[in-house]
Amino acid sequence: MAEPRKLLPGLDTPLESRARLFPVFAPNPDAFGRFAERFARYMGTPQFLVYMTLFCIVWLGWNTLGPSELQFDPKSLNFTLLTLILSLQASYAAPLILLAQNRQDDRDRVQIEQDRAQNERNLADTEYLTRELASLRLAMREVATRDFVRGELRAELRSILDELAERDASLGNGSSKRRKDKKDRARQQAAEDELQSAESNPSGPEGAREQ
Repeated sequence: MAEPRKLLPGLDTPLESRARLFPVFAPNPDAFGRFAERFARYMGTPQFLVYMTLFCIVWLGWNTLGPSELQFDPKSLNFTLLTLILSLQASYAAPLILLAQNRQDDRDRVQIEQDRAQNERNLADTEYLTRELASLRLAMREVATRDFVRGELRAELRSILDELAERDASLGNGSSKRRKDKKDRARQQAAEDELQSAESNPSGPEGAREQ
């Protein structure tokens, strides 16, 4: 069986930082990025194209039609100085434009993340409101409607009124019966009184005459 290969010592450990002979130039990325964005934004304007065109026309016209002793970039040298200037401009413009695009990409990425987070919050809020509306609808189905409550109250009132009417009728019959019983007792008492008076006076009116 083959033995596992051993790693050389020190390959899995990071190197120690060494002192540099010259300081590393690290410009402020924000300030440099803002400058790059302004430069790239200005290069994309019509004013820059117009000024660049006028500059090239004046340069070529002076070095072509002007006095030979005053020409600083003659046609015989194929406008070497103008070519160098335009090459330097292009060589610096490309990195500056790329830097501006990178900053714009970073901003777009941050904006997209913020939009995604906002959309997720909106989706969560929408789902919560949907669940709340569904629960409210289910609760409203279980709650009695206004017409049903009114009907139940009317039926209950009718039953109470009927019960009160029956009670009043029964109380009225009982009071008339009690009044009739009182009259009968009064008549019976009067008859008993007359009978007792008759028994205490057996002669009646005739005995009174004899006396």
